[in-house]
Amino acid sequence: MTPRKNESPRLVIKFTHSDADALAASLVTEANFSNNDGAIEIIETADSMVDLRARWNTLMRGLIACEQALDITEVRE
Repeated sequence: MTPRKNESPRLVIKFTHSDADALAASLVTEANFSNNDGAIEIIETADSMVDLRARWNTLMRGLIACEQALDITEVRE
C-alpha cells in the first residue's frame, strides 16, 4: 500500500464474527467502525505508515483481548 503524494495512509479491516456486537463495543473508544449484521468494518487513516502500523497493533490487541474475554466467559456444557 503506497499512498499517493499528499494522501494519508489508509487501512480498511473487514471481518465477521459470531459475537460482533461485543467486539464492536470494544472498539467504541478505539476506532471509527460500522457493524452491520455481524460484519464489522474499521477504517483508519494516519499521518504516516508508522502511525498506521501503531493503530493496527492497538486495534488488534484490543480485538484479541475482547475475544479471549468472550471465550473465558462462555457458558461451558
